This record gives sequence, structure tokens and C-alpha cells, in this order.
Amino acid sequence: DKIGILFRNFDTLITLHQRKYDQLVNIKKSMLDKMFPKNGETVPEVRFAGFTDAWEQRKIEDIATFSKGAGYSKADIRENGTPLILYGRLYTKYETTIREVDTYAVPKSGSVYSRGGEVIVPASGETAEDISIASVVDMPGVILGGDLNIITPQEDIDSAFLALSISHGEAHNNLSKRAQGKSVVHVHNSDIKEIEIAIPDKSEQETISSFFEEIDSLITLHQRKLERLQNIKKACLEKMFV
Repeated sequence: DKIGILFRNFDTLITLHQRKYDQLVNIKKSMLDKMFPKNGETVPEVRFAGFTDAWEQRKIEDIATFSKGAGYSKADIRENGTPLILYGRLYTKYETTIREVDTYAVPKSGSVYSRGGEVIVPASGETAEDISIASVVDMPGVILGGDLNIITPQEDIDSAFLALSISHGEAHNNLSKRAQGKSVVHVHNSDIKEIEIAIPDKSEQETISSFFEEIDSLITLHQRKLERLQNIKKACLEKMFV
């Protein structure tokens, strides 16, 4: 009976955090739809108080400079060394803003390092949907591996806002259409340059990105609690049965 009660409690907690995680993911998706203008419109459905000006439509090439990561693959990953971001982790691990990196490598000559504030987009992947996303590298000194498109926005553009704009809505759809390939799909800086996004003034950009950063933090929190509970349950199952 005690063993059964213990694991029922585990399952209850796991279900609770799974529901909270799913709810937050759905809330984020809904607010992204409402807080960025729909195609052909100049203002979003939902705005923070105090912002009334129309958003401006701009090509990304007019608001940023572009470069590429270099020279690393999964085979280069080590247990310690210099933090390294590989393209595959962008759609399996990280949210919009990357503040912690859990993969490392021994630096090579010709490596590309972050300065902080770069927007990165995978250059290859399995599907167009997977790679038409962006994240911000928040800290300097991170190695940016091969198959990463690197976008450095101008001072009047908030990096996290740009990443959100690329990853969702009309810009995301348009970038997905430009992706090419069959078994492996590719997106190049030349594709990203041609994408248009709607932009408010920087203070509104920062307010929007801060809002979604809070949601991402809550999503990550419940995801970690969920993983921890699942690992504890697995360990107890192995130790509590003969």
C-alpha cells in the first residue's frame, strides 16, 4: 500500500506540472498571435498601455548585419571547456534568450565567439518549420558553431524582439517557404535578409520581449520540475522493486 501511495503521489505531481507546462506553452502561443500585427496590419490586437504608434514594416537586411558560425559538430562536444552552441540545440533545448549553455568544446583556430546580443538561426535541419526559428545569445564568449546564421541587430532593435519576430507569425511562415532541401533543409542569411517584420519603437520592443521572457522562465521552471520528478520516479522504481 505504501509503495502504491508513493507512486500515485509521484504521478499526481508529474501530471500537475505537465498541465502547467502545457498551459504556459498555450498561453505563449496565444499571446504571440495577439501581440504581433497580423499580415497587412500595422498594430497588434493586444498592446501594453501607453503605446499607440503604428508599427513600421522593415526588411531584416535594413536593420542588421549578418555572419556565419564555423567549424564544430557533435563530435567536438566535451564535458568541459568553452561553451558551445550547435544548431540542433536551438529547436530541442533553448527558449528565446540563451543564458546558460550546457555543451562545451576545446576551442579551435578560426572559431566565432558571441559578443552578447546576437540573434542566431539554424542554417540546416530536418524540416522548414524547425529551422525557421531564432534565439538570442545573451552572454559573450560562447562559440557559435557551424550551420548557424548570425544576425547582429542595430542599436534601435531589441535582440529578443527580433528573435521573436523571426520565430513566429508571418515572418516565420515566409522564412519557412524559403527553406530548401529534402532530407536536410537549409536556410541562408540571404533568405533571412529578405524577410520583412513589423517593428514598433524600441521601448515597446523591450516591453514585449520582457513579457515573453517571463513566460519562458515559467515554462523552463515547470519543464525542469517535470524532468526532475520523472527522474526521481524512475530511480525509485529501480530501487524499490526486487
